Amino acid sequence: MSTSAPGQDLPVGFGFQPYRGDEDHGPMATVRLGCAERDQVDSHSIVEGLPTATEIAEASARLEEPSKNQILVVHDGSVVGYSTIRWWQERDDTHLYLHRGYLLPEHRRQGIGSAMLSWAEERIRQLVKQHGTARTAVIGANAMASEHDATELLLAAGYRRVFSLVELELGDLQQLPERGIELPAGIRTGPIESSHYRAAWRTVVDSYADTGFTQKWPFQDFVDTADPACWRAAWNGQDMVGVALCCIRRHDHTVGEVEELSVRTDQQRIGIGRALLLDGLRSLRGQGATTARLFTGTSNPHRSYDLYESVGFRRQNEYVRYRKPLA
Repeated sequence: MSTSAPGQDLPVGFGFQPYRGDEDHGPMATVRLGCAERDQVDSHSIVEGLPTATEIAEASARLEEPSKNQILVVHDGSVVGYSTIRWWQERDDTHLYLHRGYLLPEHRRQGIGSAMLSWAEERIRQLVKQHGTARTAVIGANAMASEHDATELLLAAGYRRVFSLVELELGDLQQLPERGIELPAGIRTGPIESSHYRAAWRTVVDSYADTGFTQKWPFQDFVDTADPACWRAAWNGQDMVGVALCCIRRHDHTVGEVEELSVRTDQQRIGIGRALLLDGLRSLRGQGATTARLFTGTSNPHRSYDLYESVGFRRQNEYVRYRKPLA
C-alpha cells in the first residue's frame, strides 16, 4: 500500500511507500538503470556506478532502520524513485546527515523531486532531535556534476556546494610505466603485515589532519575491513613513511581500486608516492585486475593529479557534496 507522507504534495497517482526489504531491491536497481543515460552515469564507477539488486540489498543492510530511513516513490504500482538517508561524524565533530535520491527522468519536473527532498529533510530533523546532535548537525546531499536535474533542485532548495571528488581510471594495467627515479638511500618498499596495521592506519589518518569534510576512521574499522593482499608501504629505516592501500573490487575482479595513497608530508617530492602507486598497481595486476580506479578531492593541495596522470590515469566524472544548515 502506498501513502503520501504527511506534508508532502505528490501529483495524483504517485505515493510514498516505506522500504520493505528484498522485494524492493530489483525495482530500485531498475530505477538506477533508468536514470543512467539522462544523468550520464559511469557504470564502472567506484564512487557511484550502477548497482545490482544484490549490491542495493547490501547497502540497505548497512543502513540503520532502513524501513524508516529509505523511502520509495510509486506510480501505478511501480517503483519510480527512492531516497536514502545515512549519517556519520566528521573529523571536526560535525554530524553530517546525508540524503540521496533517484527519480526516473520521465517523472521529473512535476514536483516529485521536491517532495522527496522535503521527506528527507523532515526525517533528518527527526533523527537530529532523536540523536541530540542539533548543535553540530548539517544536512548533506550528493550529486554528480552530470546530474543537471538534481543539481538544479538542490541549489534551488538552498544547498551550497562544499567540495567535490574526481574519479580517475587507468584503462590498461598491462601498460604501466617504470618507476623512474631511484628512491633515496635507506628507503624501501614492501608488503604490509598485520603487525604494521596501526602504523599504516596512522599514516593515512595523519594525512587527513588538515582536510575538511572527511569522516572519522577508527582503528577498529580499519582492522575490520583490512584486505592487505595488494597493500604496500614505504619505510625510512624503521619508520613507515607512506602507504598505498589497493584492493580488488568485490563484485568485479577485473577492476582494481587505489583506496588510499598517503606519504608523510616531510617525505614528499622524492619519489615515494610514485614507487608505492606503481607497486600497488602491479600487485593488482598480479591478482587479475585489468583496469584500476581511484578518486581524489579536487582541492587536493598536493597536486596528486600530476602523479596519477603521469602513470596513465585519466579523469572520469566529478562527484559533488552539497550542504544546507539544519534550521
